[in-house]
Amino acid sequence: MPLNRRTFLESSVAVGAGAALTTGVAAPAQAHGRPPKPAKRYSFTVMGTTDLHGNVFNWDYFTDKEFDDKAHNDVGLAKISTLVNQVREEKGRRNTLLIDAGDTIQGTQLSYYYAKIDPITRTGGPVHPMAQAMNAIGYDAAALGNHEFNYGIPVLRKFEEQCDFPLLGANALDAKTLRPAFPPYSIHRLCTPHGRDVRVAILGLTNPGIAIWDKANVSGKMVFPGLEEQAAKWVPKLRSMGADVVVVSAHSGSSGTSSYGDQLPYVENAAGLVAEQVPGIDAILVGHAHTEIPEYRVRNKETGQDVVLSEPLKWGQRLTLFDFDLVWGKGRWTVEKVGARVLNSNTVAEDPEITGLLADEHKKVVAYVNQVIGTSTAAMATADAPWKDEPIIDLINHVQAETVKAALAGGEYAALPVLSQASCFSRTAAIPSGEVTIKDAAGLYPFENTLEARLLTGAQLKDYLEYSARYYVQTPAGAPVEPAKLTNAGGIPDYNYDAVYGLTYEIDIAQPAGSRIVNLSFDGRPIDPAARFVLAVNNYRASGGGAFPHVAGAPQLWADSDEIRNTIIQWVRAKGTVDPGQFASVDWKLTRNGTPVF
Repeated sequence: MPLNRRTFLESSVAVGAGAALTTGVAAPAQAHGRPPKPAKRYSFTVMGTTDLHGNVFNWDYFTDKEFDDKAHNDVGLAKISTLVNQVREEKGRRNTLLIDAGDTIQGTQLSYYYAKIDPITRTGGPVHPMAQAMNAIGYDAAALGNHEFNYGIPVLRKFEEQCDFPLLGANALDAKTLRPAFPPYSIHRLCTPHGRDVRVAILGLTNPGIAIWDKANVSGKMVFPGLEEQAAKWVPKLRSMGADVVVVSAHSGSSGTSSYGDQLPYVENAAGLVAEQVPGIDAILVGHAHTEIPEYRVRNKETGQDVVLSEPLKWGQRLTLFDFDLVWGKGRWTVEKVGARVLNSNTVAEDPEITGLLADEHKKVVAYVNQVIGTSTAAMATADAPWKDEPIIDLINHVQAETVKAALAGGEYAALPVLSQASCFSRTAAIPSGEVTIKDAAGLYPFENTLEARLLTGAQLKDYLEYSARYYVQTPAGAPVEPAKLTNAGGIPDYNYDAVYGLTYEIDIAQPAGSRIVNLSFDGRPIDPAARFVLAVNNYRASGGGAFPHVAGAPQLWADSDEIRNTIIQWVRAKGTVDPGQFASVDWKLTRNGTPVF
């Protein structure tokens, strides 16, 4: 793959002249000689965002109203722009850098519209709203996230071309040459009043899980080795090139865990391991995990020095500030102190320059998501879906099962029963009674997943369901049950709990994980462990996301290239009326020693 057009590998980016901190005033000469001159010092700030996921405005396109959550967070680059302007005003524009840690072009209907409906890749097509906003704000560099690959490499390359800053990925390699497919790093000069510039290197690292999650888009084209390995290769090079400060922008959490188990030899959330194992790093901007870590220090095993990590909350809800204090000595700049903190975007107003810049794009997308595609005979919601078999999840599963049955009709596997898996991706998704719009249907499926059909046995499905049921906190019979405390055991996110449609079963939450699935039946009879079933499954799960057993290695019978979200929208359009009475049933429930929990 070609490198970024700006050839950042061998060049530096001049950021400009910086202002000095107080340097002190020399005292008059004394009889015993002059006192030593005060040390030369310089301070600067690196600002960072991550997991913007297509958010420019403080707007929720799935509800078509201003974004809000229980913590009253705000979202979007328009808010971030105001914070950035304030920091630049305080620190001096030329004493700051602004970087991002990835997952930029997927996540909202705004980003979807310009990837699929009016794609940036068409001849004479539009400039991506995220590129427009980030260019206007003045980003200096951004790491690649795994969701950058969701729409395929051509969309990513076009987005890269439209950005006025480099997209960095030291561990995104061309599959044939094993050379970087994107610039690994960029170097930025900060001019000081003390002679030699400060050279700040930004090393970008992306997530190895791309090889699993976007296999269809990257297989045979790119490979993604581990973050620790590539950081160990590039950090010494950056230091030898004269970098005074090395900042890593890593689309990788800090927990040291992997959602894909042992399917890859590389750790998914490796930012802490990079800090611990690779000497020469001063700070790491962490992404991917969607958590807020204002400041986290990791001791490097070789040097004993602390590396400062910070992860700002997703979607532009927070802005990280790394504040660096440098001192000049022995002909070089040395980091004397570094600290991190986050600013909350709900403390400021949106920058009118950014909202004005993209007002037309916003209006187009609002009009798109409000298109009516059908009607529903009843209201459905996901509020209770994490612990009850709800009609709204049955809708996803019913559409998926019907789609797979139609795809396999007349073929070798047409006679096999088709089951389906689905997760509660959002606890606030809803289908209203009456008119159903694109935003209603799209809200059920915020990810760009596609649909596959895999062949599994009854025994494998039992294992699959046992693994899924780890999601519930073990709760003894007779103990009080609080729904808010019942789910997400061990930090398992909602999207890694699957309900399977087409079977009946109970989940006994009084039992330990691994021994919870009881009365598992198909067509009114106990399931035959040797029987074969077709499972309609999203590509994230089928490729190993969540590390569910058996499915990743199961034979693939069929795969679709269209998003499940679009499949649901087209199904509603074709039917005209959504009637839960035609597809919804209570097929699974939580129990304790045979007694239903709800």
